[in-house]
Amino acid sequence: MKNLLGLVILSCILTSSVALAEPSLIVVFPQTNYQTSAQKIFFLGTAPPDGQVLINGKPITRSKAGHFSPSFPLQLGENLFTVRRQNQELKIKVIGLNASPELPQGVAFAKDSLTPAVDIARLPGEVICFSAIAPPNANVSVILANQTIALLPQPQQAQLPSNLAALTGRNQPHAQSSVGNYQGCTTGATAADLGKPQFQLTLDGKTITQPGSGKIEILSRAQLPVCEVTVELGVARTGPSTDYSRLTPLPKGTRATVTGREGEWLRLDYGAWINSKETRILPGAVPPQTIIRSVGYRQLPSATEIVFPLQVPVPVSVQQSEQTFALTLYNTTAQTDIIRLDDDPLIYRLDWQQEAPGQVKYTFNLKKAQQWGYKLRYDGTTLVLALRHPPKIGNTRRKLLANFKIVLDPGHGGKETGASGPTGYLEKDVNLVVSKLLRDELVKRGATVVMTREDDKEVSLVERQTIISREEPAIAISIHYNSLPDDGDAEKTKGFGAFWYQPQAHSLAMFLHNYVVKKTDRPSYGVFWDNLALTRPTAAPSVLLELGFMSNPDEFEQVVNPEEQKKMAKAIAQGITEWFRTVR
Repeated sequence: MKNLLGLVILSCILTSSVALAEPSLIVVFPQTNYQTSAQKIFFLGTAPPDGQVLINGKPITRSKAGHFSPSFPLQLGENLFTVRRQNQELKIKVIGLNASPELPQGVAFAKDSLTPAVDIARLPGEVICFSAIAPPNANVSVILANQTIALLPQPQQAQLPSNLAALTGRNQPHAQSSVGNYQGCTTGATAADLGKPQFQLTLDGKTITQPGSGKIEILSRAQLPVCEVTVELGVARTGPSTDYSRLTPLPKGTRATVTGREGEWLRLDYGAWINSKETRILPGAVPPQTIIRSVGYRQLPSATEIVFPLQVPVPVSVQQSEQTFALTLYNTTAQTDIIRLDDDPLIYRLDWQQEAPGQVKYTFNLKKAQQWGYKLRYDGTTLVLALRHPPKIGNTRRKLLANFKIVLDPGHGGKETGASGPTGYLEKDVNLVVSKLLRDELVKRGATVVMTREDDKEVSLVERQTIISREEPAIAISIHYNSLPDDGDAEKTKGFGAFWYQPQAHSLAMFLHNYVVKKTDRPSYGVFWDNLALTRPTAAPSVLLELGFMSNPDEFEQVVNPEEQKKMAKAIAQGITEWFRTVR
């Protein structure tokens, strides 16, 4: 509220001074020389509401307050735009980039087109593929350890849009030209260091040779290295980069055999990849394998802990679904004949099954559909799973959220400004304003509220996640306002959105979305499963709410309206209260 108030006071000063110049035409986005590979871009800005604003001579639509966000098509290279209002003029240059690699001129490979681009290691018999971009009708090959592999022209493939395309509704693939795309594969039969591949190109009687960037190694199956996770939760992924999807994090101490490498990424024996910076190699260790016999449990005041005694800490994965919690242990063989589990506040029955050689699955059948959080850790070689009990419901009508702890996370802060509105007003500021209003509403209802920040300071995503894990609240809510990718339709896209990642948070996200949209009569942006830092915590149901769009001219007027902010905070608080009633 401090920054918004400052704008109001400044406006009063400006209008009271007859000698002061008329307020400026403002374009917040894009800044001149902005570069993008999108096919169109929206302009976000504002000007006094009287008169017209023209972009390249054409009048644009504006909100009652004078805000605007029209979209314009882009061509490759320089795109020049002139934004004009009366005698005020801004010139903005946007550079359109080619998303497809450019074919080289003459006898040459396209820059940075040779793959593998990093050192790789594979098992004997695994396919190793090479690719290059070169002129059409060339002869392209790779020489690797006295073997010549032909790289042949490839048929057309579909190009997938980025994950952000799901936010604009245009997430269909489109055809990409395969002209100049050469690929070929081989295998290595025995362990060896094959060195760097030499790429060779022949065209019009001329031949060039260029070394690849990465070395090729074939691992020995009898001498595979073993790694150990050295961070609290190692990030396991489906492939060797941060572009790939996350899997269940691996608790500190987890050991696994390394079956492949790609740059700084290690492939583990159960199929996941992890960054080598989160591990250490255990010299001389043999591939980790364990048996499991009895499984123990203990009831704590707020959780049930299930104890899995193992010989070595092995990789695990979690799958939550309606009234079940499944835990899979890899490199594990069951010798289980007896398990004790008395009547428990949370668990109805525990089942287990040896699903495959070296893979044991434990399924907890739960008494209630709503799950309230879990934690996984290794104590030595013993895996400990803590399943949290439901919070106790308040007994008084006036204090319906008594006994409930809620973590509120005002998004961004400090240097992390978040999105910007047409006037330059920043998301981080309105996030904090509304979060404080929401806190006050929740406290009225008896809740204990923990804020990840109380002022305009930078709090890292890891710190925010740590607060949720430490506080173990009933729920965690992250408050944000939205914007769009470059090619989004900012004039038409508006509404309230809810984001979840862990299945235990799905019910909360869906309920809050439906409740707030109905209560405030706001448009719906939708409910999304999304891999976000503030939806990933497992210690409690955690959702991220996007309360509206900073980039929509009309909705922005509601975003900065103090009365509308209070209505939004009250509706969310009421929604939280009603959700707790439904899952009691």
